[in-house]
Amino acid sequence: MGVQHEIDKSAKNIKDTVTEADHRAQARAERERRESAGDLLSPGEKVKSHANEAKHEVLAEVDKAKRAVRDHT
Repeated sequence: MGVQHEIDKSAKNIKDTVTEADHRAQARAERERRESAGDLLSPGEKVKSHANEAKHEVLAEVDKAKRAVRDHT
């Protein structure tokens, strides 16, 4: 494992950190939008909003897991 490997690993970790933060921000924004709209949303819109929030949380966890796996190589 040379210097180039460490540089590549660091670059990938930075990219995954940024995308994880973006996904978490999108999930938080979806939750806040749903909370602020409250009863104005139809049941279908609420379900879609919950699904979007969950999707972004899962994608954020995937990015976090990729970094964890990469750190052990």
